[in-house]
Amino acid sequence: MSEPAIYLHGVVKRYGAFIALKDVSLSVDEGERVVICGPSGSGKSTLIRCINRLEVHSAGTIKVEGTELTDDDDAIREVRREVGMVFQDFNLFPHLSVLENCALPRIRVRGTPRAEAEQIARRELERMRIDNQADKFPDQLSGGQQQRVAIARALCMEPRIMLFDEPTSALDPEMVGEVLDAMVALAEGGMTMICVTHEMGFARSVADRVVFMADGRIVEQAPPDRFFDSPSAPETRRFLEQILGD
Repeated sequence: MSEPAIYLHGVVKRYGAFIALKDVSLSVDEGERVVICGPSGSGKSTLIRCINRLEVHSAGTIKVEGTELTDDDDAIREVRREVGMVFQDFNLFPHLSVLENCALPRIRVRGTPRAEAEQIARRELERMRIDNQADKFPDQLSGGQQQRVAIARALCMEPRIMLFDEPTSALDPEMVGEVLDAMVALAEGGMTMICVTHEMGFARSVADRVVFMADGRIVEQAPPDRFFDSPSAPETRRFLEQILGD
């Protein structure tokens, strides 16, 4: 069998006396789509931020496509070239156009000539169905449009893995659908994905596996049908009752 795209074993993350991640182990295969859910403060965002070294784990092993994340700067750069990330807040540069927001990281990080980078940017904006806004500035767009630009920007780096940290949580309800539709299209293209979200409809329809976290631990993980219809852990059942309103 080939090595997993993402491998975590015994991962611990401490902030002083507080332990945000407690002995977390998780393996994600190439092309697999994993949704992580759980109550606030359960360690979900910390976990995916550790995967591209935005947070430095305190103990355990993290490998991305076989490269272990250590203090080796070259290894960190190698991983970040292959891992795109989309945050709750769009993190777009307000003084740059949509096209420039997407092309600039490609120019700076990969050294791609500007004309080629802009061609790639236009392709990814079209993929996210936002190419008609290429010349506008972020504050001229709706929240849903800005998040689709943020996804296009990440895709311009041609990552093999995409991480999403609550990508719809900062959006008005009427804007959530357009971002989820863009993510569904991306998932259907075979991208390896980890998505932290409370959008359970997305989890049920798109995920290969749903992971439930609580108190810094992975409590349960299962295919969507089993996760939603017959969860085994009491913590999972309580969470689903609260979030689904049953």
